[in-house]
Amino acid sequence: MRLKRFAPLLAAAGLIATTVPLLTATQVSAAPVADHLKQKPAWHRCSSEQPAAYECATLKVPLDYRRPDGRTIDLAISRLKSDNPAKRHGAMLFNPGGPGGSGLDLPLLMNEAMPKDVRDQYDLIGFDPRGVGASSPISCGMDDAEQNFDRPYRPETFASDVTWARTIAEKCREKSGAVLPYITTRNTARDMDTIRAVLGERKISYVGYSYGTYLGAVYSQMFPERTDRFVLDSGVDPQKIWRGMIQVWATEAEPAFARWTQWAAERSTEYQLGDTPKAVSDTFWGLVERADREPIDFEGQKVDGDLIRTARGVFFYPSQATPLIVALKAAAEGKPVPPGVDPAELKRLLAGGRAAEPATDNGTAAFWAVVCGDTGNWPRYTEQYERDAAKDKIKYPLYGDFASNIKPCAFWDRPVESATPMHKRANVLTVQNEWDSQTPLSSGQGLHRALKGSRMVLAAGGEGHGVYLFDPGSCANAPVNSYLATGRLPAEDVTCQNPPAGAGRLDSVPPSKPLPFPGGPGRF
Repeated sequence: MRLKRFAPLLAAAGLIATTVPLLTATQVSAAPVADHLKQKPAWHRCSSEQPAAYECATLKVPLDYRRPDGRTIDLAISRLKSDNPAKRHGAMLFNPGGPGGSGLDLPLLMNEAMPKDVRDQYDLIGFDPRGVGASSPISCGMDDAEQNFDRPYRPETFASDVTWARTIAEKCREKSGAVLPYITTRNTARDMDTIRAVLGERKISYVGYSYGTYLGAVYSQMFPERTDRFVLDSGVDPQKIWRGMIQVWATEAEPAFARWTQWAAERSTEYQLGDTPKAVSDTFWGLVERADREPIDFEGQKVDGDLIRTARGVFFYPSQATPLIVALKAAAEGKPVPPGVDPAELKRLLAGGRAAEPATDNGTAAFWAVVCGDTGNWPRYTEQYERDAAKDKIKYPLYGDFASNIKPCAFWDRPVESATPMHKRANVLTVQNEWDSQTPLSSGQGLHRALKGSRMVLAAGGEGHGVYLFDPGSCANAPVNSYLATGRLPAEDVTCQNPPAGAGRLDSVPPSKPLPFPGGPGRF
């Protein structure tokens, strides 16, 4: 395939609006074996503080796979080998989500969590995706405030939202413009295949969470003959990348909110938020209106109505959402936080359950690189974002305006490649909780539909983002372990009933469950 040398520059200048055609796996592999596929990892102990068996290496991979002999970047990888060679099946790679999540330490974490009959079969392989962590990390020079994209729509502040979005795009272009077009899911999938090749494996197995499900799906389409046992947990709908995946946070928060009002109404004696779902809803929206008039002083933090709405994710967890609203209501009335409630935990919930951003902007920079660079279907006109945000604020009042408001992708350079079509059969296992705040059920079902030949394991009643090994009691663990141990997909989709959630009393607020990833997963 002959590529026009200056097409990306012309597109960036706005002189043309075309994208470079897709490079197929056949076209990439038809050329003579490139140098990056011949390298041998120089394994060494990752750290004196970690087990000697945990090894690290750094590969050199092409920045642009169309020019395999051109500029290279680093790709940090790690491994824990199977200690049972007689049972070894192959290599298993991992991705924690993001985009922008580090996966280098995942072998250590998965080694502890996996059952022995599964663990023995694999060399566990971690890696930091290109542009992330130890893999030639990128930066846009963003400060903490600039990294926050939870921006409510208000007519009087929309111009400043546009300025923020344009500024982020310009900063990213200035700081990392030479590599930014190549920090994409398709190139990360190619990096995964490079890892496969240098490890000497004919196929690879894989467990990917959240954004990692889309990465795994893309790999399965680009390299179907090299796709072995793939588990795609908490699915991203390929038809919704990426603006639609942010907007689905708004559409699916509404049924979760309705479920919460029912849950709280059934416990009105305990929480006194209302004895009907409507009464609970009125209490909540009254609190939002009160906070908009005068921010609530909550443990030294000023909480306005918009900040309360950004906590839309907690309504997928009734036993966590209820103490938060009760505590905010008490603060608004000048009362102390109820006994037995941890204010620090409630502040975390108020932030949507996310951990604080790291001191560097690397994760956020990588997030925008992928979300904006994977697809060219972001609107280019600011007026459309304003119309959509105003409409969705009414249609999905909890989070609709945040989701549809303008993002840096409106000002991003056109992608180097188009998004990956999902046309090929993929014999993979998708896994989903019914109540997932980041990749909701509708998104997981979309991934399952897109991958012909896939099977789905649905944990009915399951709460939380991430299923397999996140919750030792999840009913989904057994069918996933069976698939990874045998390679046999279930004969049909599996729906199992998760154990019921705890009572969620104010005097027994459950501590936040630590995620099996350093720093927790990314936004997807």
